[in-house]
Amino acid sequence: MNTTCTVCGHDLWHTEQGHQACGACIRRLDRMLQDLAGPHGLYAQLATVLQPGTLADNARVSGSRTAPLPIRLEPLSLSSRGGVVTILQTWLVDIHDHLGYRHPRWQGGLQGQLDQAVSRLRILLPWAAENHPAIAELFAEVRQAVGQCRAQISGEPPAKRVTVVCTLCDATMRITLDTPGQRCQCGTQYGWAELRQLNLADRAAA
Repeated sequence: MNTTCTVCGHDLWHTEQGHQACGACIRRLDRMLQDLAGPHGLYAQLATVLQPGTLADNARVSGSRTAPLPIRLEPLSLSSRGGVVTILQTWLVDIHDHLGYRHPRWQGGLQGQLDQAVSRLRILLPWAAENHPAIAELFAEVRQAVGQCRAQISGEPPAKRVTVVCTLCDATMRITLDTPGQRCQCGTQYGWAELRQLNLADRAAA
């Protein structure tokens, strides 16, 4: 029976014993899903930065003399099929499979499909918190999608990733400053504070 959250590594409350994720992480995941959806959400805002010369594009300084493309590829990749919408749909199908439900039927355009996936995922989060063995991966992928959308909209670079070394097996893990927790391939679970006490890979090799 789980006694620690598989997302952040913190001890579960007595009422959460056996769950896959703690209430705090599920609330953060729910908030991130909400941030993506709706006419003013992060996904909808990607359409405002598709053209070269937008705020996000101007925030970067380039030394290239080649003519800019007529459309920015990064936000296009996130907003097209195969991007954020597909990530959320894939997770929703996976949860439906675990529950024995029929696969969802997607309706409308990509914005509508994203809103549909977000709405359904939020409804199923309590079940996923208790039962889904890959809730940490769901959290990580949604957090990454949100971070990528924010970076394209604001023009700020995504959080820097560093490589740290597991103290038990010497395997490496890639984390950012906002990584809430991570499980090593050997099964060792690290919380937010523990991750930041691990040696960096280049220092460990020195």
